Amino acid sequence: MLESKRLFRLLLLPAMAGSFVPVAQSADKTEKPIILDTVNIIGDAAAAKDIPASAQVISTEQIRDQSYSDINRILRRAPGVNIREEDGFGLFPNISFRGVDTTRSAKITVMEDGVLTAPAPYSAPAAYFNPAGGRMSGVEVLKGSSQIKYGPHITGGVLNYLSTAIPDSGKAYLKTIYGSYNEVRTQGYVGDTVDTAQGRFGYLVEGFYRGSDGFKSIDTTPDFQNGGQTGFQQVEPMVRLSWEPKTDVYQKLEVKYGYSSMDADETYLGLSETDFKNDPYRRYSASRFDNIDSQRNGGFARYFISPTDNLDIVTTAYYNEFDRNWSKLNDIRSVPDASGVGTQNMDLASALAGTNGGNGLACLKGDLACQLRIRDNNRSYYAGGVETAANYRFDVGATQHELNGGFRYHEDQESRFQHDTLHGQAANGTITSTTVSAPGSQDNRSGLTNAYAFFLKDRIELGKWGFTPGMRYEHLNQVYKSNIDPSTNGTSSLDMYAGGASLDYRFNEDFMMFGSAHRGFSPPSPQNAVIDKLREESSNAYELGGRYSQGAFSAEVTGFYTQFENLLVVNNIGGAGTGQSENFGAVDSRGVEMAMNFDAGKAFEWGFSNPYFLSFTYTDTEQLNNARSTDAESIFSYGRKGNKVPYIPEYALSFGSGLHFSKWGVDVSGNYVGETFTSANNTEAQVNGEGTPDARFGKTDDYVIADVSAYYKVAKGVKILAGVQNLADEQYLVSRQPYGPRPGMPIFAYGGFELDFDI
Repeated sequence: MLESKRLFRLLLLPAMAGSFVPVAQSADKTEKPIILDTVNIIGDAAAAKDIPASAQVISTEQIRDQSYSDINRILRRAPGVNIREEDGFGLFPNISFRGVDTTRSAKITVMEDGVLTAPAPYSAPAAYFNPAGGRMSGVEVLKGSSQIKYGPHITGGVLNYLSTAIPDSGKAYLKTIYGSYNEVRTQGYVGDTVDTAQGRFGYLVEGFYRGSDGFKSIDTTPDFQNGGQTGFQQVEPMVRLSWEPKTDVYQKLEVKYGYSSMDADETYLGLSETDFKNDPYRRYSASRFDNIDSQRNGGFARYFISPTDNLDIVTTAYYNEFDRNWSKLNDIRSVPDASGVGTQNMDLASALAGTNGGNGLACLKGDLACQLRIRDNNRSYYAGGVETAANYRFDVGATQHELNGGFRYHEDQESRFQHDTLHGQAANGTITSTTVSAPGSQDNRSGLTNAYAFFLKDRIELGKWGFTPGMRYEHLNQVYKSNIDPSTNGTSSLDMYAGGASLDYRFNEDFMMFGSAHRGFSPPSPQNAVIDKLREESSNAYELGGRYSQGAFSAEVTGFYTQFENLLVVNNIGGAGTGQSENFGAVDSRGVEMAMNFDAGKAFEWGFSNPYFLSFTYTDTEQLNNARSTDAESIFSYGRKGNKVPYIPEYALSFGSGLHFSKWGVDVSGNYVGETFTSANNTEAQVNGEGTPDARFGKTDDYVIADVSAYYKVAKGVKILAGVQNLADEQYLVSRQPYGPRPGMPIFAYGGFELDFDI
């Protein structure tokens, strides 16, 4: 695999040196080019009204209004998005669209600036890396048949982060806030585009930092007194360069490089039900060794050319490397039996639920002699590829066509090199001994995927009618290699097909309706394909909606129905089960999405802005067969026909308003999320399918969270900022994964400033 990786990089470097980005189509070469949808999948709110599918754009202003960096909070404005929070800061989001599995956002296609951004989108799509939401200039969400051009996970939808673009003229920006739990957040950039004899040259240099002491507290022991060690540090610098040469044929080149580093004292371990109710922000002393350290670097190079007025071609080469080691409590060992005879090893979920007479819980709290097994989940990833997409516009009789097609070669790999550390614990929580196993002794394996993808779609317009058929084909070659058990080594190949079409009718410039049907897929990992012999997840999806926009008011309402034919799920999400995945079976997901925006100040010409927004989602998921799994420690085991899918709330609502005058402004928003079952067997008790106590089973809370922010303009380009998130200091249970009840963030107050200047 190492040789393959080296060869891939050697092949990719010349492509990156000779091809950059971009963006445009313009018959008049002096006009500002239009951003091609290989960079922005939608564009902006104005462009969204022409998309024949459910599409939302969250703008720079909407992100900055509440000074959000947590992508979970940012995405509340987009209907049809299901979110399972985990850490309270949004460092490890679990995002789902229209009822697909939420775990680590693995079932949606996640991109940044149109480039796949998961560490290994095919081999290991779980998003242990997620770009900082506070660094972004926008977020796009696309669902329906239009997503078939993106892949590889198109049973749900597409999430595209938009990083800061190179400005057309000189710009300098700096924002710094300081808040609760000693959180410091700073974003700054400077950029410009200048005319030279050789063409237009653009640059952007940006830095982003976020750090916090954390809002939880770890129980202290005689040899551990740093109970406030629950925070994180996050750094993300970025550089972008562009060049538009002075040629008769329009061309543009762009290159981007970014780096990300995170160090977080974050844990998988939750609390017992009783302890959560007493203090949801507590952490047991057994979690004091937990820490994740990660680094990511890479970028892309793009070359855009418009050889004729009707043809645009963009070629993108990209490469990313990601390394992380999440050292965390895996299980507890040598726990005395409740009978007083012998000892036993225990998984964390059953210990939290009070099995073994509560001895496991006492071990986690540091009140009992036992052993703590810490696992160093040391993994490295790389992903890279080259893709070319073209748009060709032509007329056939009375019909207008825009033919869009593309090809991508992609390669990614996950390598695991893990080991365990065993700490002996005395009855007062003191660590008395430490034994470290050899590096790679726990897990030493890799999974490699080579993927060839092709898509073709045609936008056909005839009068007020629009018709957009499309198809996607991907061929995967996958290799699984274990250095511990070579007998499991193997290869697999897979062909996946997707296709669909949308039909829309524009009644006038303000109102259109659309409907679509498409078949989607989500591929298995190399281990799933080679060892578990699993096929891809597939779905048939339908939607019908309408969009209206006039002046200060806009609205979109969409009904959707998705038939998952073989939902692919991880068999031990946060548990200590078999570790295998499975095709769960058939699931139906249906619902309604609604998004509305209205600015009363603009509509009634009040002289100030008074915006309102509402985002509503109703989702009804239904298992159509009994679960095949009998692994009691899988949250998808023992599911019954007619049950709900875990972590998909029936109702979610986001709403807000603001007042913006020439010198000051205030914004208020609220979010409601309904309760959910946390397992496929839909039990309200902390009991798995075999009747054994397990803290991962049960329900989450329903909750309402209110945020408020305000600003005052001291001078042109200078603002003073302040705000409060979770204004009522609501305490609520957002997840029982990975191990036991976990809280959302408590009240968070902040203040700071923003500088925004033309230079």
